[in-house]
Amino acid sequence: YDTQDGLYDCAWSEQHENQIVTSSGDGSVKLWDVTLADFPVRNWAEHTREVFSVKWNLVNKDTFVTGSWDQTIKLWNPETPQSLRTWHEHTNCIYQTVWSPTSGQMFASASGDHTVKIWDVRQPRSVQTVRAHNAEVLALDWNKYRPDHIVTGSVDHCLKTWDLRFPDRELSVLRGHEYAVRRLKCSPHAGNVVVSVGYDMTMRVWDIDAPEGRQMVHVNDVHTEFVLGVDLSMFYEGQVATCAWDEQITVTTVPAGLPRR
Repeated sequence: YDTQDGLYDCAWSEQHENQIVTSSGDGSVKLWDVTLADFPVRNWAEHTREVFSVKWNLVNKDTFVTGSWDQTIKLWNPETPQSLRTWHEHTNCIYQTVWSPTSGQMFASASGDHTVKIWDVRQPRSVQTVRAHNAEVLALDWNKYRPDHIVTGSVDHCLKTWDLRFPDRELSVLRGHEYAVRRLKCSPHAGNVVVSVGYDMTMRVWDIDAPEGRQMVHVNDVHTEFVLGVDLSMFYEGQVATCAWDEQITVTTVPAGLPRR
């Protein structure tokens, strides 16, 4: 499918096996049906700047959320012509949104204003703010095995783990990237495993429960440009896919032996 501007994110529908939603540099959000050629089945144009993140609700499955450089977050239903709700609390670009893996009402957002905010879709304002880093927060994920735990990644080269019940101080700081952390993912197989990628052109694997200084357990440096995307296979434990500005997609199997906790 051709679009008028670059695409920053996409998410498969949790309701319809043939539908996918995309977010674009022109501020638009589009719903596509892969069985239909040429045109989207729905096109929303409410954001006024780049839409950097789109995530489908994994629990309720009937909504998705977008985060934009216009500093707003919007909640959508694919059947409605307008957004269901808009939140505007962040004071800088929103780089990432992610749903709670256990609640269909809760999601989190990461912003260039150095914060992560927790939201309840039933509430008009955020329910929690974490001052996560002293720099822009570019990456965020929610640990499905530890429902109160999130992981953040920042321009400060670090990842941090957080318990939302005690948000005043991080649980751990993961150091090793040489430049900004662009994207991270918690493992779908183990609560202690996180993978991250960044502008240092590497993918790194972490054991977040290991002693300080020993959390980084694997480094992959095959890319020759910024690494912007990473995901872990649901079906093959240890298999990690990355994509980068070098126009390459790599699939790596992390060496076995990492303890599961």
